[in-house]
Amino acid sequence: MGLHTRYHGMRMKVLSIVLFVCAVAGVAGAAEPFGEDPSPPKAAELSEVSAPEASAFDRLTFHAAPKMLAKDAVTSDWPAVLGPKDDATSPETPLLHTWPEGGPAKVWEVRKGDGYTSPAISGEHLVIFHAEEGKEVIECLHPETGKRYWVHEYPISYKDRFGYANGPRGSPAIADGRVVTIGVTCMMTCLDLKTGRVAWQRDLRKEFLVPQDFFGHGGSALLMDGMAIVNVGGKAEMALDTDDMEDRAKKLATPGLCVGAFDLKTGKLLWGVKDSWGASYATPVAATMHGKKKVFVFTGGESNPATGGLLCIDPKDGTVHDRVPWRADDYTSATASSPVVIPEKNRVFISTAYPKGRPLGGVMLEFDENFKAKEVWKSVRLATHWMNPVYLDGYLYAIDGELQQSSKLVCVNADTGEEKWREDVIWEETALARPGRGGRPGSAPVLGIQRASLLRVDGKFLVLSELGSLLWMDLSPSGAKVEARVPLFFAPHTWCLPAVSKGLLYVMQNDDEKELGSSGPRILCYDLRGVGK
Repeated sequence: MGLHTRYHGMRMKVLSIVLFVCAVAGVAGAAEPFGEDPSPPKAAELSEVSAPEASAFDRLTFHAAPKMLAKDAVTSDWPAVLGPKDDATSPETPLLHTWPEGGPAKVWEVRKGDGYTSPAISGEHLVIFHAEEGKEVIECLHPETGKRYWVHEYPISYKDRFGYANGPRGSPAIADGRVVTIGVTCMMTCLDLKTGRVAWQRDLRKEFLVPQDFFGHGGSALLMDGMAIVNVGGKAEMALDTDDMEDRAKKLATPGLCVGAFDLKTGKLLWGVKDSWGASYATPVAATMHGKKKVFVFTGGESNPATGGLLCIDPKDGTVHDRVPWRADDYTSATASSPVVIPEKNRVFISTAYPKGRPLGGVMLEFDENFKAKEVWKSVRLATHWMNPVYLDGYLYAIDGELQQSSKLVCVNADTGEEKWREDVIWEETALARPGRGGRPGSAPVLGIQRASLLRVDGKFLVLSELGSLLWMDLSPSGAKVEARVPLFFAPHTWCLPAVSKGLLYVMQNDDEKELGSSGPRILCYDLRGVGK
């Protein structure tokens, strides 16, 4: 019996084990301090050495140098998966809004391996993370040329249960001259950004008994105040794929290192939260509320019954202020959309697209001065999968829906939860038009943005569709308007938020091109530099 069938068949045994699991959760469900680091790594002494020069390599294709930046250009790094403010927005301006035929000019591209990750960019360094031939690969490139400074790789053994890519899901994060990655098997690596030398590395799966989960480990690290904060999802006992269903469910219900803060210099665990909630595919987000800095972690890994929710944590010492359950009652549910924080209103929005056909949806929470949450509103019609909503001027813009065919672009009043509009953004794709036969007219397929990525920048929204079309859209409470659209490629699984830095756009193609050539997975750099005033 295949793993897919086996794990879906587990539902048939739920009633026989729910009482046991709930009993365990009732005893160990509340968050508490984790304790001492069981095996601190030996950090390397990184003495000053000359950084390598960037050089061309065989997987790089350079097309053309980008335009000069405008004199009044506002630019920014893209140091983490959700951008410089962890909210899928960028201050960059001016950008090119009117594209020539064929779209924005391609600067360079680099072929890559498996994985669903976004790049991280700091200064003259861009880091990508992927897997090739049984190894996870971390590479540092020059953002304007694609030339490579350094590469670091290590072996992994991973086979996706559901047939998706066998590479990382968590994106690189950069801070304080370090880059941190967490691989699909939960290998956490900290490298010196300029040289690629290993500062420290930890096998979180082995050290903290992290189960494989549905699609391997998926969250990225939050880097702040000299720490790397991670939704680890550890357990008291290791749950193995070879366990029978009942034993596995029992082990998944045990509490372990749910969230950990690791010293960025040494890798040592500074504080930990012990909880039975596992690791989700969302990334922790930091914000200042009531004048105090807090971290919000949307947890929830494989468990039966499914458990998880939002933790509000003090980053100084790991104190958990509140623990808000929010998880679909479906064993196969995966939490993947990161918290959307609205600091000026002391609010946080979280959402899930499961269960199929009857989603739990989203909830807006408001935190008081003691950082206890109350529900402001909830809606089953704002059910995000991994596509993060964007908050702007009192409204949430998001993709609602778990499935391609049923997903819609929506606008919701963030104060009340009232839906302002719901759009199916579709078009006839003339680039894929087929000639007619026997004198009959040809036809073009109807495509849409589906489960697209939304990025707010330069006064508009850049929208990257699930099949690789790029759109400029004007989104407001009054409606949605497409202002420009171009197919960059036609490949499924375009699931990663693109990055913008210094007027350049970086897009991850994660699967083979299906229509316009024979390209495989790659990162592409486009020139979006606009003309200044």
